Amino acid sequence: MKRVTLQLQRKGLLHIDLDLIKSNQISALSHKESAILCETDQGKTAKCSVSQQTSNKCSYKLLQLKPCKTNSKRNFSSNNGSASDGTSDGSNTENVVQQKLPRRVLKRLHKQGVSEEQFISKLNSTFENMKEQRKSIDKKDKLEDLLKSMSTEPRYLSETDNFPSDLERHRQWEKQKKLASIAPKKSPSQTSVILFPGQGSQVVGMGKKLLPFPRAHDLYEEASSLLGFDLLKICLNGPKSELDKTKYCQPAVVITSLAAIEKFKEEHPQALESCVATAGFSVGEFAALVFCGVLSFPDAVKLVKVRAEAMQKASEMVASGMLSVFLAHDSNLSLAIKTAKDYCQERRGIENPVCVVANYLFPECKVIAGHEEAIEFLSTNAKEFGILRTKRLAVSGAFHTNLMESAVQPLQRALAGMKIGSPKFTVYSNVTNAPYHLKTNFAHMLGQQLVKPVKWEQIMHNIYSRDKGVEFPNTYEIGPGRQMGTFLKQVNLQAHKQYHNVEV
Repeated sequence: MKRVTLQLQRKGLLHIDLDLIKSNQISALSHKESAILCETDQGKTAKCSVSQQTSNKCSYKLLQLKPCKTNSKRNFSSNNGSASDGTSDGSNTENVVQQKLPRRVLKRLHKQGVSEEQFISKLNSTFENMKEQRKSIDKKDKLEDLLKSMSTEPRYLSETDNFPSDLERHRQWEKQKKLASIAPKKSPSQTSVILFPGQGSQVVGMGKKLLPFPRAHDLYEEASSLLGFDLLKICLNGPKSELDKTKYCQPAVVITSLAAIEKFKEEHPQALESCVATAGFSVGEFAALVFCGVLSFPDAVKLVKVRAEAMQKASEMVASGMLSVFLAHDSNLSLAIKTAKDYCQERRGIENPVCVVANYLFPECKVIAGHEEAIEFLSTNAKEFGILRTKRLAVSGAFHTNLMESAVQPLQRALAGMKIGSPKFTVYSNVTNAPYHLKTNFAHMLGQQLVKPVKWEQIMHNIYSRDKGVEFPNTYEIGPGRQMGTFLKQVNLQAHKQYHNVEV
């Protein structure tokens, strides 16, 4: 098909003078033609369709515009008949669509949700306007300005199953469900986050500072009647060897944390009312579920009793343990775990050895759990894998691993007949490191918590990650010890500046 020189107009319209068509003897370009192929005076191939016609002029709507395949430069006649090479009076620019857009630009367009065609069309229009006004053009600056002006909501990139994609997945879920951890239209500094500790935070004498609060004393008595032993006596007097046993330790930590809420109510009433999120570490998650209204206090006590007894029984079935490992940037924890499992299988005759990360505490610290032989191997050979130091935990088994599989069913059976309420505010799951949904199967999720790692580090990121300049909420650790505060300090130092502890 023959081509005709056209003047590209604003808003994507090409105006063709019928006399020009006749003089060039282009029979294919009649006003009845549904679509034509022609060449603009900037050396672009344009596909057009008829949109409007008058007595001596026909308007064509631009359907497609792209560079000519040939790289040779052409001179076209402008409206006044003067020669032009695509520049404007000394301007050293040429139309950008003749060149392929840089990869960095294409990536930004993809993130901003803008198509390449839209951007090219807008860029052409901008350059033409500036050329008509005889302005000098800095292509690099103009490209950057246009990219910023066309910015839209970014698209989320494809994700993998590994952290930190968990964080990105949760952020996307928050946007979709509109359940941000910090209430909208309210300064974060006027809100609070409540954290509950887990097993390992217990200490003989805990609960003593709660006795002046009548309701706290009542909770200990109610719990003791449901548990079948004097919980307050063990908390206050020990001995430590008894308090450290799983069947006593877990209910002691949970009940002490819930009793401490009574002290918290009187000392920080405003913080209680402004709470927007809560989370509990391991067994501390039961305290968080009571605090936000998902479980009743009596039901939580019964569940923790079943959980503790089932985990104690599972621990006695096989020698196992837990070990904190402190890492450097060049530590090879994955190789250490694999080597420990190979050692158990080849040297100690264990058929299916267990050695996995059970707790993600903060970037430089993880807790490994598994067979006793694997834990001893890691403790002895830590330096070989660049592990800075290790610390054996005073627990009776490999919690949050498959060695606790026998404890899952008793807990799920106990949960089956219980009433589950709707959370009053956001409560985070140890298993998914994301907020519980309204339709969450709590029996399944709390059962899975026994055999899945505690993603505490990821939960801290989800709660406290924010843009620069955005304030942090007040954080309160309610329960024995300051372990949650220590972890928070390692994950987010700025958030830790607003940390407080309720002494028990």
